[in-house]
Amino acid sequence: MTAAGRRTTVQRKALAAGALAVALIGALGGCAGSDPAATKPAPGGAGAKKGPAAAPNAVRLIGDGSTAYTGAQPRQPVWKRLEPGAAPPQFVVFSWDGAGEDSQKLFSHFRTVGKKYDATMTYFLSGVYLLPEAKKDLYEPPQHSAGRSDIGFNDTEGIRATVRELRGAWQEGNEIGTHFNGHFCGADGGVGEWSVDEWKSEINQAKSFVKNWKGNSGLRTEQPLPFDYDKELVGARTPCLEGRKNFVKAASQLGFRYDTSGVNDQIWPKKDLGLWDLSMQLVPVPGRAFETLSMDYNFMVNQSPDTTQGDPSQREYWGDQMRDGLVQAFQRSYQGNRAPLIIGNHFESWNGGVYMRAIEETIATVCVQKDVKCVSFRQLADWLDAQDPAVVAKMRTLKVGEAPAGGWKTFLASQPTHPSAAPAQGATKPKTH
Repeated sequence: MTAAGRRTTVQRKALAAGALAVALIGALGGCAGSDPAATKPAPGGAGAKKGPAAAPNAVRLIGDGSTAYTGAQPRQPVWKRLEPGAAPPQFVVFSWDGAGEDSQKLFSHFRTVGKKYDATMTYFLSGVYLLPEAKKDLYEPPQHSAGRSDIGFNDTEGIRATVRELRGAWQEGNEIGTHFNGHFCGADGGVGEWSVDEWKSEINQAKSFVKNWKGNSGLRTEQPLPFDYDKELVGARTPCLEGRKNFVKAASQLGFRYDTSGVNDQIWPKKDLGLWDLSMQLVPVPGRAFETLSMDYNFMVNQSPDTTQGDPSQREYWGDQMRDGLVQAFQRSYQGNRAPLIIGNHFESWNGGVYMRAIEETIATVCVQKDVKCVSFRQLADWLDAQDPAVVAKMRTLKVGEAPAGGWKTFLASQPTHPSAAPAQGATKPKTH
């Protein structure tokens, strides 16, 4: 992929602008196979059951055939409301900013990891990764000239590989969200300065590049993406976690269901303008006196602040530090308030790839444990919408790492009922289009 590695320039700019301020929370989220059918059950257990696979021969091409309706997405859990006195599951969401397949083959690798540990994830696609360099002028970024992108565009083979991975990922039950397009951060036209209407333009263009990748790339004989992106796209993470205020306003008007572009503590989420706020979280940095965001990039800027390829003698320690910090964050939720743990990543080999190792080892550690469900953001939003709002509100009263006094059986023993609360999407049956 010709865009690989170009995120670094943007990240350096964010870092130079004061990324290490306020307990080094800054530099917020600076960013950047094969097609087997699903073979493992949906993330389930108590409170969920496996939805049916997509109906055969249900393909209906959309537009130029870049996308298609193929029936309900396979491997989606069907959530139920918590029984009185039941402990909530421990949810963990692993997500990837700017998802695309390049020569590192990390997209295809983590699809394999997800299947091994029964973890579905969210892949935030950058729309320009489906737009060839020759057609770059089709992109008209807000406050920038046509054809401008701080992460570049793609080439034919990069598009072919990325579409292959997106197709397989969706068929395996993973979510395809968006990281938008040109990844503009900071001042001088960065996403933090965009209006609501400019965000709507950016969202619509991100959809357009997905819905027209065949015509734009000339890869007309390739298989379509097996989903209607107008319906599939329900959530996002903004570049560098900037511009959230106006993005949420635009996303709310366009029917999105969640956003993950802010900074939260590890407590139960709430809604903001009708969207679940599933933002990044502050997690421990073992051996340091502060916390940082639950993202590979933020661990990196605390460890090697001036370079993405720091001291080789420190790299093993740095990877272990990130893994152990995420596992500590997991344990304090798992043994405490059971708040969902939100983790963000990039398909990058920073510091020799130690953060990819850290993520894989975290998945292998946490996703296999009892009552733990490693899910996509969309699946988490489905579960939250399936619950009694008063129960979620009560769980929000628990602080970071705070277990309910008397245990869950006592804490959630008497659940108020709200007959008027509508079942969530996916709460009682698989989603349909």
